[in-house]
Amino acid sequence: MSSTVSGITGQFDYWRKAQMPAALPVSDAIRIVIGCGTSYNLALAVASALSAAGHTAMAVPAGEWFDRREAYLPDGAPAEIIALSRSGTTTETVRAATASRALGLHVTSVSCAPGTVLETASDIAIVFDTHPDEGIVMTSSASLMLLAGYAMAGLKVDGALADQAGVLLASMQAADTTIFHSRSHVVFLGGGAHYGIMLEGGLKLMEMAIAATQTFHPGEYRHGPISLIDEGSAVVMLYHSDTAKADADLVNEIQAKGAFVLGIGGPGDISLPVKAIGDLAGAEALPALQFLGERHAQSKGIDTTAPRHLSKVVVLK
Repeated sequence: MSSTVSGITGQFDYWRKAQMPAALPVSDAIRIVIGCGTSYNLALAVASALSAAGHTAMAVPAGEWFDRREAYLPDGAPAEIIALSRSGTTTETVRAATASRALGLHVTSVSCAPGTVLETASDIAIVFDTHPDEGIVMTSSASLMLLAGYAMAGLKVDGALADQAGVLLASMQAADTTIFHSRSHVVFLGGGAHYGIMLEGGLKLMEMAIAATQTFHPGEYRHGPISLIDEGSAVVMLYHSDTAKADADLVNEIQAKGAFVLGIGGPGDISLPVKAIGDLAGAEALPALQFLGERHAQSKGIDTTAPRHLSKVVVLK
């Protein structure tokens, strides 16, 4: 078993022992969730879950927040920052958190490394233990930061969710995805908070299997991108319980045009059941999506412990 697979399959004990934060009180402040790469994808999901819980929230790439804050929020608008960074040392995230705090904005950070500069730059620092086998590609730590954000939104994060995610991961491992891996055009679809989750699913194939992927909200897919669908396409749909019928209708259209569909939580050529309802289904699905990236890499003979052009932490001069 590679260290990547070990990190994916062994993450649930870390879920169970993690002390999750309490739900945030609704306030007049806009919750700005920042991060880079995987952490930005998670920020999109967390901001959506916060908004659904009654907060005003948006996700912004950390570098964007540092470079052009005014493009996202007028000067003087009340805001609080939630900064996501596995290492706690990613340059753009540290800069953004430090600058925000200097402006008097409250900063909460979520990371998987103690004693970092991001922790020092935060009013509240949440730090998790993560799987020691995790390498350059984010797996266990990504799940933990997502869970923390969902807990802040008031979603129920508990041992039962870890059990469900383990069952879904096992279903993905048991599925015969050979046809999926033979397709050259790969699309991920998910709405609401699931959009950020599916961006992360697509990023895993990019990083781990050096594969080009696209991610869309389901409702947007008919508005142009569906023109690319043919017998060379593979699609992953993460169904949302709020829009399951509409999601299934889109899957039917895509299949009729020749695509192979992996349905997570709903119909597809392969259909994997999901137990969680609403946004929590994305947290349940994340480890399975990570494993899909690993299997796609295996199909191409690529070692995911040494992804091309990547390092574990991006540090800028």
